[in-house]
Amino acid sequence: MDWSVISGTEKRLMLNAVGVADMASLFAVVPEALRVNALDMPEGMSECCLSSYFEGLARRNCAGCVSFLGGGYYDHYIPAAVDALAGRSEFFTAYTPYQPECSQGTLQAIYEYQSMICRITDMECANASLYDGGTATFESAIMAARITGKSRVVVHDSLHPVWREMLLTHASGSALTIEDGNEPVAGDTACVIAQNPAFPGTLQDFSELARRCHDVGALLVLAVNPVSLGLVKTPGAMGADIAVAEGQSVGLPLAFGGPYLGILATRKAHIRKMPGRIAAATTDAAGRRGFVLTLQAREQHIRREKALSNICSNQALCALRALIHLCLLGKEGLRETARACHAKAEYLKAKLDFAEVLNAGPTFNEFSVRLPGNAEAVTAAMLEKKYLAGLPLQAVNRGGPNDLLIAVTEKRTRVELDAFAAALRECAA
Repeated sequence: MDWSVISGTEKRLMLNAVGVADMASLFAVVPEALRVNALDMPEGMSECCLSSYFEGLARRNCAGCVSFLGGGYYDHYIPAAVDALAGRSEFFTAYTPYQPECSQGTLQAIYEYQSMICRITDMECANASLYDGGTATFESAIMAARITGKSRVVVHDSLHPVWREMLLTHASGSALTIEDGNEPVAGDTACVIAQNPAFPGTLQDFSELARRCHDVGALLVLAVNPVSLGLVKTPGAMGADIAVAEGQSVGLPLAFGGPYLGILATRKAHIRKMPGRIAAATTDAAGRRGFVLTLQAREQHIRREKALSNICSNQALCALRALIHLCLLGKEGLRETARACHAKAEYLKAKLDFAEVLNAGPTFNEFSVRLPGNAEAVTAAMLEKKYLAGLPLQAVNRGGPNDLLIAVTEKRTRVELDAFAAALRECAA
């Protein structure tokens, strides 16, 4: 806000409304180390000099680093066709498809995306996408509460800690009660939210948990890695009622944290309680096949408190990228990608004989190790060697100071895996 155009009276009214005496008090809760009191901007310069200046800033990023960093977001290969097709003006500049007569291409793309998500999750219905995996997790909890008429949500210890924090933040303004635990222990449970592969890395079969949930009238929400579904048991096969996922690993670059893609799929019985947009196939008056938004008690065109969520958009372009990526892979391609991720992770796991593997069971593409040295110090030293070595688990309160989560994708070569293992041995000694 430009305070120069606000009168003194207006300033006082606004500050009084939030209960502070002045602007300094308003920002007192922000630690001094995080405050930006002034921008360090250079003097004006020519276009040529300015271009060189920003190129210099860009070189300070981790260009050329080999990534073994995961924790929900992965360095997968993205075929060039994804950029080429998703960047077409028909998709790239398309507006919200409220008018089906003007938006058949966009609506069909959304419909095909939903169909693809249903196929890989083994569920019956999917929405047109959400903002990210954490948002999808919260929306699934609200959805489960609507379906069951209950408000207690149990968070399994397999769930990503960041998603758990997002769930707590979103739920703080709702009637949901969030508890940690590994099973429904009472009839007032709306759902249990679990994750496979679990954080940090172990594969689990939640079929028995699904049965226990259903015995007490609760639902099972299962968060998944989309790429793993080419190899591991699907949420539908485990008996989950709602499947959620972060879609970054199918067609989206890491891009410094976004934009990403929230995936949500469910059983047909629950479709009327599902948040967000849904594209459907229909026929017009002449009998021609077409596509529309359906079951629209949601988002902008809603009846206020009767709306299923406050989602005001969807990640249509990101969903399109995921659709193109999965179509290019196909069923066998997704399976081969999943196998490559798993096999290369197992190869690296065997090479790290100087570290203790912490996972009690099988893993997919990432695993946890206990290093001989401090994980944060090791990752800093590895960065000097041009490796993003992994996620120190103490940073997300899921391990000790020497614990490290390492991820491997199909992009990593044997040469890179061998060199990484040697460098990690040296830095961890």
